[in-house]
Amino acid sequence: MDIRSNETYWVIKNKFKKSYPSLQQSISTDILVVGGGITGALIAYQLLKAGKEVVLVDRRDVCNGSSAASTAMLQYEIDVPLHKLIEQRGVDTAVSSYKSCEKAIFDLKNIVDEIDSKCHFEFKKSIYFTSNRKHLKMLNNEFLARKQFGFQVEWLERKDLKDLGLDARAGIQSESGAEVDPYKFTYDLLKFCAKKGATIFDRTEIEKFKQKGGKMLAVTAEKHTIQANHIIHCTGYESVNTLGKKIVNLKSTYALASEAFEHFPAAFQNHIYWDTASPYLYFRGTSDNRIIIGGGDESFKNATVRDALLDKKREFLDKQFKSCFPAIIFKPDYIWAGTFGETDDGLPYIGRPNPEINEHYVLGFGGNGITYSVMAMDAIMDSINQTDHRFLVDYRFNR
Repeated sequence: MDIRSNETYWVIKNKFKKSYPSLQQSISTDILVVGGGITGALIAYQLLKAGKEVVLVDRRDVCNGSSAASTAMLQYEIDVPLHKLIEQRGVDTAVSSYKSCEKAIFDLKNIVDEIDSKCHFEFKKSIYFTSNRKHLKMLNNEFLARKQFGFQVEWLERKDLKDLGLDARAGIQSESGAEVDPYKFTYDLLKFCAKKGATIFDRTEIEKFKQKGGKMLAVTAEKHTIQANHIIHCTGYESVNTLGKKIVNLKSTYALASEAFEHFPAAFQNHIYWDTASPYLYFRGTSDNRIIIGGGDESFKNATVRDALLDKKREFLDKQFKSCFPAIIFKPDYIWAGTFGETDDGLPYIGRPNPEINEHYVLGFGGNGITYSVMAMDAIMDSINQTDHRFLVDYRFNR
């Protein structure tokens, strides 16, 4: 018997210890941040540190877009392997991007500590592995490239992986990796920003943006306006609706969480994993002794088609887990889907699409969305002030 519909008020009430109002009047501010997920929270945090007046809005409840669907494996490894990214973008951009992603993991930990977030941030070693004999040469080339440019990596043979419980041919173990609860971190950071002076509105949908008399103007669905000197879009994959140009290939991705283990498997106590397949699989543990496997990506058509595949993807991911970790009894519990995007070079877009308009984007596409957003904090004031920053060149629009 289906005894209730959706989530009740009491579930929602106890989930949100702090809620935010919707916008009910026209206002003005120095900077408007659009998007109340992890990217918007990080950018608002940085702007407040720079002494800026900040208003942040989200069309949903805050934290309930892509941040709520993220599996939040933090790696410096980008979706495009380093040796291939060197071929695409050159040594300087490729190595800088990998190094900056690595630094971002530690920068994020500093923020977690500063705001005293109970988001279960934990450093982990990352293992990039292959089960496909044909991928061994590529994996070895990647290992050599990382060694050449100073990354702390170790080559793991089949026996080494078997000792961890993983059935695969070979792997690269990296020292710098982590995992976090993205929802809790975003929630805590927004609460911190509100205390520091940010004005936050949720359930406030912006219908259009325009430039008017040297100012930027955002018009809500209820015809209220927000006048700002600068607008920063932190809306992730939904930004395709405002950009007016295709810069990303949208994908549907799936994640499956196990039941909680009474005795957490040793393989996941100190490691996170991802493989060389295309699309790749990835695995991590959680603070409540579950294991999450993600993957099964498909080209995104619409949310209805994406969600109709949930049962099929549950079976697929369950099967993939058992083939990789045959000794671990994985009992599926929660399945969900999300939409993400891939760029041709696996890198983000940061800055102004049009240098004549005070409209900025922070778009951390791909598997490194969180670390890219941390990196963008370092460049956002340069984008506003139109001063030089490497990221505004490497991750520019029209590159």
